[in-house]
Amino acid sequence: MIFDIAILLTGVLIFLARIVDVSIGTMRVLMTVQGRTKIAFFMGFIEVLIWVFVVSTVLSNIADNPVIGVFYALGFASGNVVGIIFERTLAIGHINLRVTSHRNCDEIIDHLRDLGFPVTVFKGEGVSGPVSQLYIVCKRRDLSSILKYIDSVQPGVFYVTEPVGVLRRTQLDTVTPSTGWRSIMKRK
Repeated sequence: MIFDIAILLTGVLIFLARIVDVSIGTMRVLMTVQGRTKIAFFMGFIEVLIWVFVVSTVLSNIADNPVIGVFYALGFASGNVVGIIFERTLAIGHINLRVTSHRNCDEIIDHLRDLGFPVTVFKGEGVSGPVSQLYIVCKRRDLSSILKYIDSVQPGVFYVTEPVGVLRRTQLDTVTPSTGWRSIMKRK
């Protein structure tokens, strides 16, 4: 029998290991972009360690049991999805938010500054006249609440987000209180 319980168990283990190593890879890339070299180093080590063992298992079994390759491919594809979901859930790091508006932005500026967000305002000229561009660097986990507020004041306003690599100084430490595992990690 080509497809017995040992092959199925091996395939499931390969599938799960690929999910883990590809998810770690997704997070490692994010840590690298953010300049977190120590974390990226250890994540890369674990990722490749898992990958080497998985690949050696696949290569030693694939000639006799090609279905192992299917488990490997499914694990890789699933690992991408799990990694993206995991990365979005953690929302580690900062993001640059640029809001461009033809209307008066004083209410938005005052509210965000009152919350502790540094807001820099640039005056410019758009296609249909003067515009204000708000430049806001915030924690990624704060982005949705900021956008929700801005949209409530000026529905449909134009905005662009960009990832932030290295941040020299931030005044954002008191904006969002740590919850969940973040609060446990900060306790001394």
